[in-house]
Amino acid sequence: MNPGTATVVIEAITPQIEGGRYPIKRAEGEDVVVEADIFKDGHDLVSAVLKWRRLGDAAWHETPMAPIPNGNDRWRATLTVSGTGAYEYTIEAWGDAFLSWRDEVVKKVDGGLLELTSEALEGARLLRATAGRIADTADAAALKNFAAGLEGADPATLKALALDPLLEALARTYADRSLATTYAPALRIWVDRRAAAFAAWYEFFPRSAGGHPDRGSTFRECLPRIDDARAMGFDVIYFPPVHPIGETKRKGRNNAVTCEPGEPGVPYAIGNFRQGVNGGGHMDVAPELGTLADFDWLVDEIHARGMEVALDFAINCSPDHPYVRDHPDWFFARPDGTIKYAENPPKKYEDVYPLNYHCADWRNLWNELRDVLLFWAERRVRIFRVDNPHTKPVAFWEWVIAEVQAKFPDVIFLSEAFTRPKMMRVLAKAGFTQSYTYFTWRTGKAELIEYLEELTQGEMADYFRGNFFTNTPDILPLHLQTGGRPAFVQRAVLATTLVPVYGIYSGFELCENTPVKPGKEEYLDSEKYQFKGRDWNAPGNIKDILTALNRARREHRALQEYRNLRFHPADNEQVLFYSKMTAARDSIILVAVNLDAHSFQSAWLTVPVADFGINEGDSYEVRDLITGEVFRWSGARNFVALDPKTRPAHVLEVRRWQGRQRGLDCFA
Repeated sequence: MNPGTATVVIEAITPQIEGGRYPIKRAEGEDVVVEADIFKDGHDLVSAVLKWRRLGDAAWHETPMAPIPNGNDRWRATLTVSGTGAYEYTIEAWGDAFLSWRDEVVKKVDGGLLELTSEALEGARLLRATAGRIADTADAAALKNFAAGLEGADPATLKALALDPLLEALARTYADRSLATTYAPALRIWVDRRAAAFAAWYEFFPRSAGGHPDRGSTFRECLPRIDDARAMGFDVIYFPPVHPIGETKRKGRNNAVTCEPGEPGVPYAIGNFRQGVNGGGHMDVAPELGTLADFDWLVDEIHARGMEVALDFAINCSPDHPYVRDHPDWFFARPDGTIKYAENPPKKYEDVYPLNYHCADWRNLWNELRDVLLFWAERRVRIFRVDNPHTKPVAFWEWVIAEVQAKFPDVIFLSEAFTRPKMMRVLAKAGFTQSYTYFTWRTGKAELIEYLEELTQGEMADYFRGNFFTNTPDILPLHLQTGGRPAFVQRAVLATTLVPVYGIYSGFELCENTPVKPGKEEYLDSEKYQFKGRDWNAPGNIKDILTALNRARREHRALQEYRNLRFHPADNEQVLFYSKMTAARDSIILVAVNLDAHSFQSAWLTVPVADFGINEGDSYEVRDLITGEVFRWSGARNFVALDPKTRPAHVLEVRRWQGRQRGLDCFA
């Protein structure tokens, strides 16, 4: 663009990530609210449009932008995305000759000026010039008729014609944009499918599906566990690695250095070409689980139930992995020529060799790892939970995610990066669809509010989607160890209602909470190292509560949104109170949670009734979506009593009172 034609200033566009270095993220059907500072020299009025298109398309879609009232030259418009993949958006703005002319005419007429012949002729000339630029005969004729009407018009008629809605529509449609300014370069959006923004994950080890303490299960024996998860309302079945497990330096029960005969080993020590049918590496399955055909059958069964599979992408290689045999240069070599095993001092992982992403043959290594992901995507696995991505180069993730999504734009990547905040954020910017979070360790009221507002209200919400896992095979949080069943219910309510994507690791529904040692965030008899015996319907389980919570999430759209979380006052530091509401206010949820798993707590809550369209003196109903209880509330100040043993939380649907009909109270 010639700098001399850039007549309008466009700056401070939001949202954008690092000046457009990374795309913002949305899911299908979500809005993108775009704002910018837009202004120009002089007194001319400005028009602006928000433009967007699928990356690679020739034509742009447009929607008019409008100045924000009292916004000091801040403008806004909203676009709604549909269809997965990459999009781009920009803003075009120009000095609007028609609006400037109309504004001048109205001000002069309202100011009592009676001699407006020149202004009428200017308007007529402007409209005829507009008509001359278009091919539409009917619209051109209409513009010429308006031009004729302006000539010789008295001030009142001139004003009436200038404000005619049809004339405004024609002038805006065919505005002269020859001196328009377009913001460049265009900014980007990555649009994911709906499951990226709303899902309930259930993780279990296929070898422990049957709950047998002395033997493993197979893919063909997983359906009862899957049907149980489906009955509770989960829609993503997440499997830890299902590949062949190495034998060299295999770990035993409770991470013992020596593996006893019959112990199955750690699924994260991947690769055993001696056992492999399809090579024994990352494109194979453990023979004890079945065959690739059995895996495909299981994927079919899961899809038939309206669910899908998430698979662990753990780039760990056992000493028996075929890469060690065929590509020893892909690993780190010690001075004595041996391959270096993984360490996290003082811990040693002698059953795992890390890969060297910057080795001399790095291109072939990167291509191979991409092909692993494509292999499973072609077998209809379209969700990958990535193990420890923060220990691999960010540049690799940005490249490989783009490569996979170029072929399968519906693939979802979950980052399991429990690490420093900046690394977690840059992985999300680089392409990870979802991210594990610090929710696992946030237990106090103030820290929960601070962290959730950072996730859902700030810039992070444009690229970082938190997936709230309550526990993992590696992490048994201290509050679950000490809080018993009430703590499990409390954390389930928080995970399911604070954000729309969450997950549990199997055993959570049974309130399993025995640590390997007091104070250690690790499970005793962890199924990472052994077969796990379980009674899936053991007394004291919370399956009915999880079922109710998942049903509430499906039936109430407010719980399916990420950015609509708002916290409200509760006069007890042990009671967390928040709401979620749709823009149309047709789904309103209030949640009050007792954060003390040991003691009864009560609080007066301040309900934002004005935000909900409820007058201060109005009555309204709230229905508990866990228990079905209905309460009549009035105004902003209401009371809750939360016993951790019987009712640690309320998840309340707000029903506004519509008055009385035929002697009955009516709510909506």
